[in-house]
Amino acid sequence: MLINGTSLEDDVYGDVEDGIGTITLNRPDRRNALSDAMIEGLATLLQEMQESDEVGAIVITGAGKAFCSGGDVQDFDAKGGEGGGAGEVDQDAVEAQRRAQRLTVGAIHASRTPVIAAIPGAAAGAGLGLALAAHFRIGSERAVFATAFGAVGLAGDFGVAWLLNDIVGPVKARELMLLNPRVRAEEARALGLLNEVVPEDGFDQRVRELAQQLADGPAQAFGSMLDNLRRASSETLEQSMDAEVPLHKATGLTDDHIAAVRAFVEKRQPVFGRRRIAAEQETR
Repeated sequence: MLINGTSLEDDVYGDVEDGIGTITLNRPDRRNALSDAMIEGLATLLQEMQESDEVGAIVITGAGKAFCSGGDVQDFDAKGGEGGGAGEVDQDAVEAQRRAQRLTVGAIHASRTPVIAAIPGAAAGAGLGLALAAHFRIGSERAVFATAFGAVGLAGDFGVAWLLNDIVGPVKARELMLLNPRVRAEEARALGLLNEVVPEDGFDQRVRELAQQLADGPAQAFGSMLDNLRRASSETLEQSMDAEVPLHKATGLTDDHIAAVRAFVEKRQPVFGRRRIAAEQETR
């Protein structure tokens, strides 16, 4: 299991505590620019956490003062450009990157476990894609967004164009992609790129509070809610309602639902998932 095998020296490392899985992008000297090892480790950690019954929420963040600056431009320069100085597109490289994108941005966007992007500073290029794919984005006052691709003569990858179009609409997405402005925290919140902006000294605490709230919630219900919300952007109302029903009925059979109904009748707060099971075990 990679979660227990990573360390603070790795390009990306993960840990799980009290139902919260945290993934930290860890190249602070490069503003957490993506390396092959980071992408591979991120994909593996995401899969393990999404499949674990011990993880009710996932936090992705960056070590140091940045979230993720995207592709490693210093590496591009050293090898003669993103294409490695070749005269034509390497189709094997195309397929490798398609896979990497599906296992990172795609896995975050499709996750049935809620994912929070905790953004202490810059999120740019492919790093912006990782952030935008998350279900919640919490930024410190130092958070700043940039598409960055045009600045290095690239078209863009890691789903940034699709995600921006979905979140801010086509007019603003074109502006952000082609003009590459630096979008600071409060503007990002106004555009819907951030859910919250938090002072630096309270940033970690607020991320933890939100992650704990999600981790302590009804996991199956949350997963089905996220399924419904993803379909809503591509289906008609009738199609969405038809698809909602079996998921709704399935959650109606869960222990979480039964316990929550009892708590409602008894006029107390419900206790879900791991905390409910632990509480039940204590009373036996």
